[in-house]
Amino acid sequence: MRTETNSPESPLVSVVIPCYNQAYFLGEAIESVLRQSYHPIEIIVVNDGSIDNTREISVRYPDIRYVEQINQGLSAARNSGIRESMGAYVVFLDADDRLLPDAVSAGLACFHAHPESAFVFGAHRRIGADGVPVGKPIMNPMDDDHYSALLKGNIIGMHAAVMYRRHVLISTGGFNTSLNACEDYDLYLRIAGDFKVSCHRTLVAEYRVHAAGMSSDIDLMLKNTLTVLGWQWDRAKRNRRHRKAYRTGIKLWKEYYYGHEQLMQIRGGIDTKGFMRLLYHAPRWYVRHAGEQMKRGGLKAFIAGLGSTLWHRLNTPMVGRVRFGNLRRTTPISCFFGYDRGRPIDRYYIEKFLGRNAEDIHGHVLEIGDDLYTRRFGGEKVRKKDVLQLVGGHSNASFVGDLTEGIRASPASFDCVIATQTLQLIFDLPAALAELHRILKPGGVLLVTVPGTVSPIDQGEWRRLWCWGFTKRSLEMLFSEAHASFQVTVKTYGNVLGAVAFLEGLSVKELRAEELDHHDPAYPVLISLRAVKRETVP
Repeated sequence: MRTETNSPESPLVSVVIPCYNQAYFLGEAIESVLRQSYHPIEIIVVNDGSIDNTREISVRYPDIRYVEQINQGLSAARNSGIRESMGAYVVFLDADDRLLPDAVSAGLACFHAHPESAFVFGAHRRIGADGVPVGKPIMNPMDDDHYSALLKGNIIGMHAAVMYRRHVLISTGGFNTSLNACEDYDLYLRIAGDFKVSCHRTLVAEYRVHAAGMSSDIDLMLKNTLTVLGWQWDRAKRNRRHRKAYRTGIKLWKEYYYGHEQLMQIRGGIDTKGFMRLLYHAPRWYVRHAGEQMKRGGLKAFIAGLGSTLWHRLNTPMVGRVRFGNLRRTTPISCFFGYDRGRPIDRYYIEKFLGRNAEDIHGHVLEIGDDLYTRRFGGEKVRKKDVLQLVGGHSNASFVGDLTEGIRASPASFDCVIATQTLQLIFDLPAALAELHRILKPGGVLLVTVPGTVSPIDQGEWRRLWCWGFTKRSLEMLFSEAHASFQVTVKTYGNVLGAVAFLEGLSVKELRAEELDHHDPAYPVLISLRAVKRETVP
């Protein structure tokens, strides 16, 4: 057992991060602790037998203490963190959650105001898997009898919102390892039954809601919650107020999980048994909820929201019931980007981009590869057209060479340069952009497309040259840092359906226009860039 070695003026705070196969989020959790406004803080990551890259993520941070054990469950992992800790105070942060910058400061301030407290807790908010806040912050009711409040329900809501005195954790035996959920609620009740606890209104933590989270298993959570509450009966029955709170808690927990949590998961797209289960187990809760919704937004808005929820649920298959059909395969339907089935999906987006910017294709135009798009979108607006090829042997090539080494074109030669699906094949991108800038006239336009983050990688002609993948942000930064005189507009095209179809090598004719045109920036099939060379550098 480690001993506490911190001064009373600036006590050491231990933040324990148990992790089991949550490496994808772990870095965010650690970073949120490193950004705390208070110091000193020690960070202890307990790897509870993960089979992902939890260790690799952890060792990137030299100042944290990394502990590894065979898988024993969350309670055992947190208890290991207590044993490893040296701080006078302890915060437990799950690996998929985050602390806000003043979390530790707010907890210590509450202890200073209420020195008799065994633990203190603040407010939290939910975030989605992408880290974006969902809904309003969840504030705690101010109540002198926190034990009664906890019997009625978990008024704390999120474990990372709590700061404990370490000696209280040790004296109470830490977390109950027989529980595979709700071990935090059990500890709150045990401590609040014997000690004073306090709360503050500061927003201190962010709770991530996603399908892999343990709390998405409604049946498991309710079973463990009622078990934990049942353990308090011997204490609660001695006091009339506590007895009443206990019985209220049994009722409210059932309504909470089969009502509120069920509805939240339906809306969030997390696999559940559906809307009918909500109505069966918590009809009164839903009637109250519906009444509140109608008061706030009116009957029409409520019906529209209900229809949207039901439509989403009916169109979201449960885990294990997704029908893969022809897509259950480890090789694509076509290995040729869809050329063998018709027009490739990325070509649809390329042509949409060039069509929108057809007025830029005029005067003296250079196109890389061939002059197809120059002729199609420039037409009579083009006075002279040239083609750049990487190697010789092409009859339509005006220039042969590599952009990174320069081509035999005079400076400021072209009114427009078309470079579709080219930059990913060039390793020395700054040199290529410098050459494109050199040959473009002031006021001239560079029209660029690159594969988005969801794209097959060519295994044919360009296999040995394919170097890069791009995001909207990386393309913006690349051009803005290369030449300040470029005025850049970047746009993404595609959605998850278009991305899946493109990866499988399907063609444009196999999707509907509205499916192709739906835009979802999270699944870019294509990224376009329009760069205008300013007359003067700002």
